[in-house]
Amino acid sequence: MTNLDARPAEIAGGDRRGGRALTIAPRDVPLGGPRAMAVRRTLPSRERSLIGAWCFLDHYGPDDVSVSGGMKVAPHPHTGLQTVSWLFTGEIEHRDSAGNHAMVRPGEVNLMTGGHGISHSEISTDATPVLHGAQLWVALPDEHRDTDPHFDHFAPAPLEGPGWTVRVFLGSLLGVTSPVPTYTPLLGAEVLLEPGTSLTVPVDATFEHGVLVDTGGVTVVATGSTGDEWPVATPVAKDHLAYTPPGATSLTLAAGPAWTRLLLLGGPPFGESIVMWWNFVGRTHEEVVAYRDAWQAAITGPDGDVVGDSQLVSDSRFGVVLGDHLPPIPAPPLPGVRLRARQ
Repeated sequence: MTNLDARPAEIAGGDRRGGRALTIAPRDVPLGGPRAMAVRRTLPSRERSLIGAWCFLDHYGPDDVSVSGGMKVAPHPHTGLQTVSWLFTGEIEHRDSAGNHAMVRPGEVNLMTGGHGISHSEISTDATPVLHGAQLWVALPDEHRDTDPHFDHFAPAPLEGPGWTVRVFLGSLLGVTSPVPTYTPLLGAEVLLEPGTSLTVPVDATFEHGVLVDTGGVTVVATGSTGDEWPVATPVAKDHLAYTPPGATSLTLAAGPAWTRLLLLGGPPFGESIVMWWNFVGRTHEEVVAYRDAWQAAITGPDGDVVGDSQLVSDSRFGVVLGDHLPPIPAPPLPGVRLRARQ
């Protein structure tokens, strides 16, 4: 998914090792014009720039497509990151400049590695009356952020117990490991809980964790092996994101009186500073400027207008999204000031 903020802020994510448990409230971000769908964004936020390598989290729906117009995101670029698409309801068609054409469906993860540079489009299909899901980004570590772009798809089998269902789409949990490759250790799982159900899962104590509540509500109890700070109980309302720092060896997810669905995310503190602006993840202001200039040069003609797909510069770092005839999305103007560190 593209970040369609008309004036996206530049964000510096520093190496915050740990911190305190907290809950992050979402902020509403409209993606496009007056009929465009809106998302609830919890990463990045004032409280946290990253959770592990997870650097961006948009949560949307359930949206009546006849009212919102659905998702119609024309070709746009990415660098230095991986995009993770996870749907609860609906269907989205994905095309990218690495030649991948895939459908995003509920319970199936699509992971696109942008690396050196890629462009892609995302269009909800005509068979989608309701659209509901999450789009996430993962920052690539410095040694891999220039890797060739590629694409992975995986449909995890559900794990089931009394009152709960878990689908592990990245990393390992409850004895199951996703085959999808990542460049830093990560955890990504969907958890469904019947009313009043509690599920305790062992977790890696080197990880920090995030719990995004899609439906219902949950209390997250983090328990560590040592230290006076454990256990920590954090109530999490619908659409909010809970953060727990490294040190926890188990997480108990206790649903309230309503049926609950959540995403459990995790990873060790990223350990690197990043600069994120629009759809680019880099390390310096100058890098981001260069990425934007390269994208604009690839999509504009001599008169400065956005060109049609047959005129796009196919040998740019972003390539051309084959089979998509929507005009590409121009990058917004850069801010008139340099980046300031975000603490």
